[in-house]
Amino acid sequence: MQIRSTDKLASFINQHSFGILITESLDFSQIPFHFAKDEGVKGVLYGHVAKANKHWRTFDETNALIVFQGPHAYISPTWYASKPAVPTWNYATVHCRGKIELLPPEQNQLVLNKLTANYEPALLNDKAIMPDEYQSKLSRAIVTFKIVLNDIQGKEKLGQSKSQADQAAVYAALQQQNNHEAAMLAAYMKQHAIGIGN
Repeated sequence: MQIRSTDKLASFINQHSFGILITESLDFSQIPFHFAKDEGVKGVLYGHVAKANKHWRTFDETNALIVFQGPHAYISPTWYASKPAVPTWNYATVHCRGKIELLPPEQNQLVLNKLTANYEPALLNDKAIMPDEYQSKLSRAIVTFKIVLNDIQGKEKLGQSKSQADQAAVYAALQQQNNHEAAMLAAYMKQHAIGIGN
């Protein structure tokens, strides 16, 4: 099922912001992103890579695909209340496309601050842990960029086409698995009221 709500897409990216950036050269980097949903038509992603990562040399004005992977897990046909059934894999993901623009070095700290604000905003004012001189030194070792998005597509394959009984059975089985991804998928289903009788 497609994720169509722009707010839900933005929330998904913010919750699963460690994305895979793939460029036209077919090089890739896995990095955290900051999503500014109110910039541009479809939003803008901000990120950075180390200067030592040669991938950035292919960035300027190139098209990119960014994959944000949410929870996913194997689904056994034995879990369904109804039969026959086949094995499958349930998941949630968002794919973004856009053009990369390298940012000038004077914007490096601003991009780093956006990312820090996403995960631990209190650090921005903690000069004992992150003194200005130290941050300035590290910011010179990175390259920052933004991606103006022209397309965002989200998909949740969570057994929505199955009966309520089958969804509930899958949810219960996922909770019993000794597997972190299965537990994350069950939590995602509960958050979105899928598989728990709502």
